[in-house]
Order: sequence, then C-alpha cells, then structure tokens
Amino acid sequence: MNNYYNIMLSREELKQVLVEQREVILNKPLGIERSIITIIDEYKDLPHVIVFTGLRRVGKSTLLRQIISKYYSDNDFYYINFEDERLFNFKAENFNDIYETLIELYGEKKTFFIDEIQNIKRFETFVRRFYDADFKFFITGSNANLLSVEIGTKLTGRHLDVIVNPFSFIEYLNFNKVKFSKEMLYKTASRVRLKKLFSNYLFSGGMPEYLIFSENEILTRIYNDIIIKDIAVRYGVSNLYEMKELFQYLISNFANKFSYTKITKMVGLGSVNTTKNYLLFLSDTFFISIVNKFDFSIKKQIANEKKIYVIDNGFIPRISTKLTKDKGWLLENFVYNELKKKHLVYYFSNKNFECDFVVEKEKKVSSVIQVCWELTMENKEREVKGLIEAMNFFNYRTGLILTYDQEDEILIKEKKIYVKPIWKWLLQKAE
Repeated sequence: MNNYYNIMLSREELKQVLVEQREVILNKPLGIERSIITIIDEYKDLPHVIVFTGLRRVGKSTLLRQIISKYYSDNDFYYINFEDERLFNFKAENFNDIYETLIELYGEKKTFFIDEIQNIKRFETFVRRFYDADFKFFITGSNANLLSVEIGTKLTGRHLDVIVNPFSFIEYLNFNKVKFSKEMLYKTASRVRLKKLFSNYLFSGGMPEYLIFSENEILTRIYNDIIIKDIAVRYGVSNLYEMKELFQYLISNFANKFSYTKITKMVGLGSVNTTKNYLLFLSDTFFISIVNKFDFSIKKQIANEKKIYVIDNGFIPRISTKLTKDKGWLLENFVYNELKKKHLVYYFSNKNFECDFVVEKEKKVSSVIQVCWELTMENKEREVKGLIEAMNFFNYRTGLILTYDQEDEILIKEKKIYVKPIWKWLLQKAE
C-alpha cells in the first residue's frame, strides 16, 4: 500500500468505511421510481461506463439504489461513495487497495457503483483499466466539465451519459400517489386535481428531498454547498462576495437578457473573462443554463446577449432578492427546463419583438414557442406578434403559445397558433 495513503487510512479503517457505505446505500429508501431508469434496460448489458450527472441532491444516489435493487438483487455489486470525507485523500493509483478490500469483504463481483467520482483526480485511469478487464461501472458526478474533460481523456466512445433532472410532472404525480392515465384529461374531477397539483409543482419545484420534508433550508443548503464546495473550493475563488453578488443578481433576473460587459461593471468584477468563468462554473454544476439568442452565425451567437434559467423553480424564491415575481416568468423557466431535456433551445429576438423559445432538433429548428401566464387584451398582440415574427423567420405555418390554463386556436392569414395549458401539454407528451 502506498505510504501516503497508508498514513491517511489503514486497511481496517477502509473496511469500516466500505461496510458502512454499503449499509447506507442498501438502507436508502427506494423512493419514487425514476422514469429514467427505463434507459437501464437498454444500457445494462452494454460494456459502456454509465455516467449519471446532475445537480447535487437531485436523486442520483437514489437512482443507483433503484438500479441495485432492480437489476442486481441488492447483492451482486460493489459500492463506493467518494463524497465521504474519509476518502477525500484517496488517490486514483490506490484504487487496487479498495478493490482488494471489497473482494475480502464481499467476494468477486464485476459491477461497481460509484458516487461523486469527480472528487478523485484522474479517476478515469482506474475506470479505464477495470473497464478493459470487463468490469461494469455506474458512476455519478455533479460537475459536467470535470467529468467530460477527464472521461474524454481515457473513455472516449466507452461511456454513455445520462442527465438526472429534478422530478418531472409525472414523477411528481407519482410522488403524490396519483397514477396518470390519459382518461384523466377528459374527466372534470381529475382535470381539476391535475391542475391543482401542477400549480403546487410549479412553485415548489421537483427537488426530491425538499418535497419530502418541505423545509426551505434544504434548498438553501444545496445552493450554498454548490457555491462553496463545487465552485469556491474547487476553483480557488478568492473574491467570493462578488461572485455571490453576480449569481444573486442573475438568478433574481432569470429569463431576462444580459451582457457580460454590463454585469461585469455592475457587480465590480475585474474582467469580463472572470464573469464568464464564474457563470461557466455555475453552469457546470447544472444549477443554471446559459441560453443564446438564435443566429445562423455561431460568432454572433457568442457575441449576442444571453439569458439564464434556473434548473428548478423551487430555488428561485429562496435566492432571488425580488419580493415579487410575475408568475409568467416561472412558467417560462419551467418550460425551458422541460425543453432542454431533449433539445437545444435558443431565444429569438429582432428589433421589435421577441419569441421565448426556438427549439432545435437534429440540427434543424423544429418548433417556436411563446410562454405567458394568460393571454389578455393587454398582452395578446405582443405575444402573438413575437411568435409570428419567429414563424415568418423560420417559414413555419404553426406555432405554440403555452399558458397556465387557456386553450384556443388563433388563425392569422395562413398561419395557425395553438394555445395550450402547460400542464396538458406536459401530460399529452407523456401519454
């Protein structure tokens, strides 16, 4: 055993850690089965390393627990959690020590489940070595950039990435013991119940732990852990106050356009590059998405103003400094997060009008979407014209306006605009 590692953790101490970790994962409640687990039916027999990424506390470990139960009978696996502070000084070259200890404890197995693997520098070296020896890996991580860079060095073409998001609306319904069927969309009582549950979901978000305990402190702690552990400590950020001010301003103004130059001056950061780096760090934790204005020119996309969206609506009132927020903005944030699961998403803007979302599928624009809480006499012209501008630009005859609870069709010359409630749009997609 490496002398440095031996000083830090003896073999007997390592056994204790691994036994306790296995007990913790096996005692973890299975929770609501995540929809994404169906992917494992396709992936489990492939040799590839399965990489689950996503925000802290979004349910990646619970997903591992569900896979261990469903596919490995709670027995035929090894489990390691590198978020455990007792393993913080572990070195990638010492992985054989863990492997030998696991054999001593549980016999020979061929499948590893590893939580928060990005905490180990050069983890890809031992994963590749064991992969070449026909071991199967399911790993989780909470930093998109670290995982992609390190995996890319040794595992190119040998891994499959799966992003774990907060609960979808269907999962939220299951959490509330409601089993959705398409007939529910056409029965008055069930429609009323679905709308009420969607309203709750829109404001509470889908972070599993928060939904279980309903404690605001849970979301605040997750955000603070991201700021301190995943960004400040990992990247050696010295001007923490300015970075937090930057994040708070943008999160308070999510879905609004901004330029790097203006917010750099406003917050008092040293350079535009510092601002860009800080936002990239936050984006890499999955907490925000940075969205470009649509343009056929990549250079212009980079130069144009951006927008940000927050991964889950539940965080917004806990971080935002604004006392009130138009409910339409929450709808827009929600729709963006739904669209980004499967598509590239941009916003559209010209001199006079704006359309919330341009959706790209397989390198082609597939739809244009406007979002507002309610179409009224005051806003209908603006919302419709913004959508029509985008439809004309992309030569589309149909467009979509998503609202809280309106349904209609608007005909303008040869163009048709469908108006739909978001909750119904979501559930129809899920049928």
